Amino acid sequence: MAKEKVFSVCGMCTVRCPIQVDVEDGECTYIQGNPHAPGLQGALCARGGAGLALLNDAERPQFPMIRQGERGEGKWKRVTWDEALDYVAEKIKTVTDVHGGKGVLWSDRGGPFIDLHQAFMRGLGSPNYCNHDSACARNVQHAAQSVFGFGRKAMVYDYKNAKHIVLQTRNLFEAINVKEVNDTLDALGKGCKLTVIDIRATVTASKATRFFMVRPGTDYAFNLAVIHEILNKQLFDAEYASRFIQDMDALQAFTAQYTPEWAETETGVSAKELRTFVEELATASPSVIWHPGWMNARYSDSFYMSRTAYIINALLGSIGAKGGLPIAATPKDVGRKGLKKLVDFYPKPEDKRADGVGWKYPHFDAGPGLLHLAFKAIETEEPYPVKAYIAYRHDPLMAYPDPEALKKVFDKLDLMVSVTFSWSDTAWYSDVVLPLSTYLERESILAGKGGLKPSMFIRNRAVPPRFETRADWEILGGLAKRLGMDKLAFDSIEDIWAYQLDGTGVKIEDFQAKGSVSLTDTPKYFTPDEYAFKTPSKMIEIINQKWEKQGLPSLKPYVSPDKPGEGQFRITFGRCGVHTQGHTVNNTILAGQMSENVLWMNNETAKAMGIADGQTVEVAANGYAGKIKTFLTDFIHPEAVFMIHGFGHTLPVESRARGKGVADHMLMPGGIEKWDLAGGAIAMQEHFVTVRKV
Repeated sequence: MAKEKVFSVCGMCTVRCPIQVDVEDGECTYIQGNPHAPGLQGALCARGGAGLALLNDAERPQFPMIRQGERGEGKWKRVTWDEALDYVAEKIKTVTDVHGGKGVLWSDRGGPFIDLHQAFMRGLGSPNYCNHDSACARNVQHAAQSVFGFGRKAMVYDYKNAKHIVLQTRNLFEAINVKEVNDTLDALGKGCKLTVIDIRATVTASKATRFFMVRPGTDYAFNLAVIHEILNKQLFDAEYASRFIQDMDALQAFTAQYTPEWAETETGVSAKELRTFVEELATASPSVIWHPGWMNARYSDSFYMSRTAYIINALLGSIGAKGGLPIAATPKDVGRKGLKKLVDFYPKPEDKRADGVGWKYPHFDAGPGLLHLAFKAIETEEPYPVKAYIAYRHDPLMAYPDPEALKKVFDKLDLMVSVTFSWSDTAWYSDVVLPLSTYLERESILAGKGGLKPSMFIRNRAVPPRFETRADWEILGGLAKRLGMDKLAFDSIEDIWAYQLDGTGVKIEDFQAKGSVSLTDTPKYFTPDEYAFKTPSKMIEIINQKWEKQGLPSLKPYVSPDKPGEGQFRITFGRCGVHTQGHTVNNTILAGQMSENVLWMNNETAKAMGIADGQTVEVAANGYAGKIKTFLTDFIHPEAVFMIHGFGHTLPVESRARGKGVADHMLMPGGIEKWDLAGGAIAMQEHFVTVRKV
């Protein structure tokens, strides 16, 4: 019996943990975390362990298909790959002949392998590469840029060496990064404190030293009071602040009114507890991590919540510090050369972005743009028509609010293509479905990772593709060949790898032993003399002139969030440990772990309405209503209800997920229009629902 161990990268969520796959006679038999990956300890989460069920799922797209009936009707024609790629290429040519390359839009889930996707869009001459982040962490990204001049991934969360970790809109033990979980548990074992700030008690909160249950939408108020207390009691790192932080006087004057007593009336957290908490932070500094949030497309002021989190880290001296948020090293910082970029094949497109990022909104990061504003451009044809859209491993009809409104936008497209390894509402509404091989069946381009020890890593193909599926490099290479982009029409993944490694001093054989190549043996902690903030002042900026020039205050006066009306609740949603949004709920293993979501309600509030635990209720908004069972608990704020995101599927091709649970994004009328001008992200928890007994 032929046995081998293949090093690869998980694809069950966007974390993409390193994995080791056991293969016997061409079949995957076991998946575990890569035992050579630092901090992973061979571990994998439940989602990663369920990869075999995805591989063997007969309900995933198996062959290329072209729509025959109306969009969303579910009538398909099975075609060959040549027919599918010819069809897509001809449609793209028609669009680009009339509108230029800018008439094509792309979106994906982001991550380490996007160089290929961006190169394809550049080859078309389109500036309109987007990812999902306006429904996730764009507020965090822009908050980092507004304070430091660089983005959120330019810093490392040094959990293992932290003395106090604060998790705010970061549910670490359910939205799982395995290495971060292990490092946090190691830190807790050494006496690190963990504080969780949330509207409900998550699994993460159950591990906490202290849990603050705040009123929904008041995180910014909480942070302002913390800053007030740090400054008022002079608990900040004065030497660090004088050297690195600009506009301290402005910050002190602004936060003077935001006392812990004031915050108590807004958040519900007692002033005494808040003061004790701040004292503990100061004692632990600079080895403090106040997480600025992960999925923070929540409230109308979530940008400012993330921004003040970064400011608190700066006041405590944790930016750059061991056990805090060290600055991530790049290959250049350790005397090495990084991977050659595929995007360098083509010049940067001269056309302005359809979403307005970089010109209409110069304060936003033009890299992945803002997808909801690109959708607006499809609808209005301003600043120009966008007529073709490729969604790669992305389901905006599940990820964004008000999908029925979004379908009307998509109806203005001449071409809509879904490249996917699982069925989704977006794929079902597309003109063409191109079946992507699962992560166990495909190789990817090589990727690099910055950090304390920058590295390169590889995703190998563990087994041959089932059905008629292909890897992204094969799909885009086939389209590139038909569209005259010969530089991207590689004949093999080995040719791509050879191009990427040219000049790096790393050979493809170097990945065989561990699946990755570390570019240094020693963690790189920058000294204060080496800190390189990329703001105009080269300092941490409390007042950012780029935002100010847009009429957006760097320090925004707090506005108390709306309270729900009589019989209403603020709708909130989040993650659990066994599902990744909507793409795993049809997985045979994970559906067995959790087949439907439930509605969290405050125990006393529900009882006052005559609602019992486990009872079926109707939750409704804007004419949409869904039936769902309740989960009553004291550990959710009375103003809110909560459900796990990703349920409420309706597609006939998903037998295990169909008709199970409620889709939270259906309960957000007009939600695609509710977004934060300062941070760029959608505000998805600014909606209210009614709940009644069935």
